[in-house]
Amino acid sequence: MPRTLFEKVWDAHVVRTASGEPSLLYIDLHLIHEVTSPQAFDGLRAAGRAVRRPDLTIATVDHNVPTTDRKLPIADPIAAKQIETLRHNCGEFGIKLFDIDSNEQGIVHVIGPELGVTQPGMTIVCGDSHTSTHGAFGALAFGIGTSEVEHVMATQCLPQSKPRTLLINVRGALSEGVTAKDLALGIIGQIGTDGATGHVIEYAGAAVRALSMEGRMTLCNMSIEAGARAGMIAPDETTFSYLKGRRYSPNEKWEEAVRYWRTLPSDDDAQFDRVVNIDATTIAPCVTWGTNPGMVVPVTGAVPDPSDAQSEAERRAFEIHGPSTAHEDRRHRHRSRFHRFVHEFTSARSAGGRAGDQWASGAQFGAGHGRTRFAERQTRRRSRRSRSGFCGRRI
Repeated sequence: MPRTLFEKVWDAHVVRTASGEPSLLYIDLHLIHEVTSPQAFDGLRAAGRAVRRPDLTIATVDHNVPTTDRKLPIADPIAAKQIETLRHNCGEFGIKLFDIDSNEQGIVHVIGPELGVTQPGMTIVCGDSHTSTHGAFGALAFGIGTSEVEHVMATQCLPQSKPRTLLINVRGALSEGVTAKDLALGIIGQIGTDGATGHVIEYAGAAVRALSMEGRMTLCNMSIEAGARAGMIAPDETTFSYLKGRRYSPNEKWEEAVRYWRTLPSDDDAQFDRVVNIDATTIAPCVTWGTNPGMVVPVTGAVPDPSDAQSEAERRAFEIHGPSTAHEDRRHRHRSRFHRFVHEFTSARSAGGRAGDQWASGAQFGAGHGRTRFAERQTRRRSRRSRSGFCGRRI
């Protein structure tokens, strides 16, 4: 029977099924950090249990890492306590920890791919909703709660109800200067922040295949903003090239691994519960104007008029941000927000900032608004980076 990428990974990890009950899934990789793990460790300690597979568990400090000099004491006492508790727990339970002074320390969603720990066909969990980032490699990856963190620690398994499948097929090519984040926001703008609730998304199509692995990670990361349980992209040559030679990649059995990974993409006649087709050429750089990612417009458009609010959430968003009184005012405010968006976006991605600046140079915003402020900030940014190092934001 033809199967989807998700179904192939799911079926390979089912330990037990029973009528009327969630399936029991085996977990290949458990990533933990300092915020959602302390209570889980306490639960193990109280029950007298060990971590079943410490070799499949990796910890890093993430949420409470200072963005200033890491050699200084952490000023926030709660943050300092959480990091120290993680150190103690990892030492007691025999878990590998990438601590604050480790070269391997980083954003919990990023170190797996960078180190080659994240691989196609795996099941990956972490106490963080944006664990879906790893789905860019053809892994089934999703966030879990603290009680589930304890369950995985104790058993290396997790009860899960099987989600439905949603294929988002992005046809054609993205325009120059349109990024993976624009694509994600454009999709959310069309299907809504609850449009993928109860589903695992598979992203496919020429525009998705053309993305770099970093772009694919961004797209899968934002699946959660559409309400999805996870997002996945089938592995291909771009995936293999990224993983080859990385520290924990299966380099000694590379050909064998790639042969298996090539079996994972959805079969041509596989059936999805839902299919959404997106024309890539209609996606422009996007900016969110309200309080959730579904309140999004292309930079060629305009912020909606408050009188057109379709829900209580939209009305509340206008109250928070302040209404406009005229179309021209909305256009001006939209341009201003595009500037702020590019500034925030480029705090972690200078390549994206250059692309945004290039795109805006040709956009019809009106006199005096043909450029973002990105280029003018570059000298100051380079100076700061040379003094303190480049610290990226969470995706």
